[in-house]
Amino acid sequence: MSSTDPVIDANLAIALDALLAEHSVTRAAARLHTSPAAMSRTLARLRRILQDPLLVRAGQTMVPTPRALALREEAATVVRSLGALLSPGASVDPAGLRSTFTLQAADVVGAALAPELLRLARREAPGVSFRIRAEELEAGPALRDGRIDLEIGSIDHVDPETQVEELVGLRMVAAVRPGHPLAEGPLTPARFAAAEHVTVSRRGRFTGPLDTALSEHDLHRRVSVVLPSHLAAMTLAARSDVVCLVPAALPGAAPSPLTRDAETLGLRLLDIPLELPPLTIGMAWHPRHTADGAHRWLRDTVRRALRAPAAAAAPEVGAERDGQR
Repeated sequence: MSSTDPVIDANLAIALDALLAEHSVTRAAARLHTSPAAMSRTLARLRRILQDPLLVRAGQTMVPTPRALALREEAATVVRSLGALLSPGASVDPAGLRSTFTLQAADVVGAALAPELLRLARREAPGVSFRIRAEELEAGPALRDGRIDLEIGSIDHVDPETQVEELVGLRMVAAVRPGHPLAEGPLTPARFAAAEHVTVSRRGRFTGPLDTALSEHDLHRRVSVVLPSHLAAMTLAARSDVVCLVPAALPGAAPSPLTRDAETLGLRLLDIPLELPPLTIGMAWHPRHTADGAHRWLRDTVRRALRAPAAAAAPEVGAERDGQR
């Protein structure tokens, strides 16, 4: 920019729009919450820059010059564009979204979260699609690199860049086939430990919080198999004598959709006679998306889907099964 070029001042465009709309220095000043004297100085500056009087006295009023009339719509357009450019990004019309969101979650999210997500999207944002990935990526770097938009589940990574919101709390219950010996008579820690168990861990771990709780009673369980999928573990429990753990709603909360899936498989659900820490299911995202309107809609939709009484996601959505990952 040379020394003779005018300095671009957005405030001048806003003042010009107000003056050309009001045809009055006083009314334009009131519109912009400034004094008539300040607005009069701004009009003088505009006249010098544009080399046109813009507004001229005609009796008790001021009328626009031909140049002012030619600039009126253009000035209004510039001000509208400035307003859109500088307004918060939270406002978005979901109906106008044309996006594919990539979510990373536990395997059962397809059977749990997806139905309610799709129901809400069909109603509010029919142009939105979802890609749900298994937990094969390290979530922190994947969020940072943009490979995933949202992680849903038991958030166990510590990354100062990651924004985390807790959504629902769950407890673990035992699931066994009909006629299983544990379903008959009082379930004690000793009887529970003596049964054959299946655990679910994407990292292949045999132990978790349940084993810690058993050790406090000097008890140990036998884990026959470790599976990466909770649905696979429930299917195995329905067809054998192994015991699997199922995330269920906390007392007083809406029923867990995952427990309904277990019941569909014919499994009996039993309260575990041990003190186990609750599972906290949340969502994590990179802070660059915090103010983005489309991502805010996504987070709100996941939040509603997880907390809806009939949501297919409230339970498992990342409940890492035995509590181990």
